Amino acid sequence: MGTVRDVRETRTGRGTKAKDARADRSDLSGAWAAYGVLLQHLRKRAGLSQQELGEAIGYSLEQVASVEQGRRPAKAAFTAAAERALEADGVLEALQGEVDRAKLPRFFRNFALIEAEAVSRFDFEPLLIPGLLQTEAYSRVLFSGHCPPLSEEIIDQHTEARLGRQKLLTRVPLAELSFIIGEEALRNPVGGSEVLRGQWQHLLQVGALRNVEVQIMPAASGFHSGLNGSFVALQTQEHRQLGYIESQEVGCVIHDPAEASALGLRYGKLRSQALNGVESARLIERLVGET
Repeated sequence: MGTVRDVRETRTGRGTKAKDARADRSDLSGAWAAYGVLLQHLRKRAGLSQQELGEAIGYSLEQVASVEQGRRPAKAAFTAAAERALEADGVLEALQGEVDRAKLPRFFRNFALIEAEAVSRFDFEPLLIPGLLQTEAYSRVLFSGHCPPLSEEIIDQHTEARLGRQKLLTRVPLAELSFIIGEEALRNPVGGSEVLRGQWQHLLQVGALRNVEVQIMPAASGFHSGLNGSFVALQTQEHRQLGYIESQEVGCVIHDPAEASALGLRYGKLRSQALNGVESARLIERLVGET
């Protein structure tokens, strides 16, 4: 391609994999350690021990110690409780975004920053439900099937981070969001019938939001430009057009105006070829009724 920047991760062999694993841990510990140092400072300023802080906010001594030492990321509920107990004036909340972003796979973190501030985001996914629309159960199944296998702790962190990104759906000011999903993704029994049924119902709920449009691309639609793969076309607050393409844990943010514009053009074409919003909802409702 022409100008494709911010390739977040590649793997070329065992040595590189080991280096990437160490880099991942370093990236994670950076944000978490900074939060932990600040939490410890605020706790000591308040004259509290770790045990006393834990009792005040409803967490164990071990949990408080783990957060302070940067071994465990603070969740939003932990931060909210600590803010109140320590009268932190929002300084911990200011770091929560970075703590949460560090839970994401490393190759995706750069795009996550851009995505969070987007005024519009158009997503084509032929084979899986898009991350912003996934239920917790569906998302957890995907991370649990990762190859090579992830630890339960990393699965939890990636799942939490993916669900946290879904704030974009209801963020104020509202972003204009559009999703075109391949019918194959709807019918692929990821996680089994119960998980899939819950995912269908969630799609209907999210699709009812006034800033969100969900369209289904029929399986028998013949050739269309989306057969080349999934992509995101996005517009920033500065009205710049960007694109994002991801495959096999390699993510590319596309800055070149011509290439980003081409993705937008393709998305418009796909929109005209997919079922409209009402027809798509009816298809999903039929699937729910059949199970």
